[in-house]
This record gives sequence, structure tokens and C-alpha cells, in this order.
Amino acid sequence: MPVSISLKDVPNDLADALREQAKLNHRAVQGQLMHILETAVRPRPFRALALMREIEKLGFTSQTNSTDIIRKSRDRR
Repeated sequence: MPVSISLKDVPNDLADALREQAKLNHRAVQGQLMHILETAVRPRPFRALALMREIEKLGFTSQTNSTDIIRKSRDRR
């Protein structure tokens, strides 16, 4: 069963910022608050392979092998 939560004494500037953020995201204030809470409480898992694919799509490359970077870092100690 859903629970109602109320927030008291919200400063005007914060409430204004929330309304503006909701408007920019095409949400009601309630929807924006729900989004903020879900994002804070249930963070999405890190998707390394998806990130790697996005980077490849953008055409970024590295001239350095990660193994070489780790070796150099280890050898400096």
C-alpha cells in the first residue's frame, strides 16, 4: 500500500527550483519528487559494457594500453 509523505517548511527558493526542474522535465512536481527519490534511493547499476559501446560509437580511442598504465603505476611505488 502506498504511503503519503509530507515535507514541511520548504524554503521558497527550493520550491521554485523544484517547480522549474519539473517543468523542464515535463513532469508534475509530484512526479519530479518521485523521480528524485527513486534516483537517490534506488541507484541504477553501473553498466560498463553499455558505456564502452557508447564510447566506441563516439570514436574515442586511447594510444595507451591499460595494462601498461597499471604496470607503470605499480612500478612507481
